[in-house]
Amino acid sequence: MTSTPPVQGTTSTETDAAIAAALSTIRRTSAAFGGSYPGDTTVDDRYRLRPAEGAIGEGGNRGWTTSFRTGMLWLAWELSGDESFRDAALVDTADFGRRVRAEEDLDTHDLGFLFTLSTVAAWRLTGDEAAREASLLAADHLMRRFLEPAGIIQAWGDLADPAQRGRTIIDSLMNMPLLTWAGEQTSDPRYADAVRRHTAQLREHILREDDTTFHTFYWDAETGEPLRGATEQGAFDDSCWARGQAWGVYGFAMNYAVTGDERLLESARRCADYFLAHLPADEVPFWDLVYTDGSDAPRDSSSAAIAVCGLLELASVETDAARAADYSARAASMLASLVTHYTPAEPEDADALILHSVYDLPKQNGVDEGTLWGDYFYLEALTRLARPDWKKYW
Repeated sequence: MTSTPPVQGTTSTETDAAIAAALSTIRRTSAAFGGSYPGDTTVDDRYRLRPAEGAIGEGGNRGWTTSFRTGMLWLAWELSGDESFRDAALVDTADFGRRVRAEEDLDTHDLGFLFTLSTVAAWRLTGDEAAREASLLAADHLMRRFLEPAGIIQAWGDLADPAQRGRTIIDSLMNMPLLTWAGEQTSDPRYADAVRRHTAQLREHILREDDTTFHTFYWDAETGEPLRGATEQGAFDDSCWARGQAWGVYGFAMNYAVTGDERLLESARRCADYFLAHLPADEVPFWDLVYTDGSDAPRDSSSAAIAVCGLLELASVETDAARAADYSARAASMLASLVTHYTPAEPEDADALILHSVYDLPKQNGVDEGTLWGDYFYLEALTRLARPDWKKYW
């Protein structure tokens, strides 16, 4: 893509138009998929049914991204009042309840993503008691992944898998709100302690001295010794994967708000300042921040959407008024660029809300396509801008 000048912000009319276009697409794709789930990314700008895997058939509720569709449905209902969005979200919510009770595809820290945007959101918005119970079951499953004495929640795989043992990733910051919510619901201190210890380990080891972040980091699960950082989806082990840096902005800010650990606020600032300093002219990053203007590397609009939400969250908890104002202004400018340059010309032109995202470039998966998480965070960003009093699901 060619670089375009930055945009200073959208007007309320432009924001409303962007929301209307997004709702039109969600209404169309929701009707097309019904109770089945789309894949992680588009193929030629169209979502297809999620591929079958093992005992889970085509369109089934597996993997880490299905709840982003559900989260979009909840946002669409809040934005429009259209009960068809709520009804579709409740169908998904019931299926997530089934998934956790059946213990189906739960060997992941991404239970936070999966159940915060489905069952926790349902509880927050409708008071659905079954959704609350499912959320607590999911939180208990997530706690099973907490490793003593490393003080971390393992990211991926069976806990006995030697390749994954003692490994976490920066995305895990976004999975902590499920535990925070469970602690608030039950008054059980185990949840808050896990959040405190896990985020402290990421603050100390996944955030590097130069304010960049590792995608993934390993600890010795038996002794708790920190071992090494690496990447799975970035350009190099020591480069700065754009989506990971964006998770750092949002995740450290959110966890600062609930732990009160000032070092997490400083970590969020460091992630944000580095991210903002390494954007190209149109303020939408390349897939890894090692690339700059003039590169032909793919952009990752999903990283920008996450970062917008993260910057707005950071501004809401920032103790320095000047910093807060700057983060808010930069978020608005980035979102304006997404609206202007990264959305389909017409809603019918694509199934994704925003184009030109990257899932996993090293594996050539979802390169220059739409992604479910990019779509969700783009709509969350629009919601935050249009409704400053909106209460997040996290």
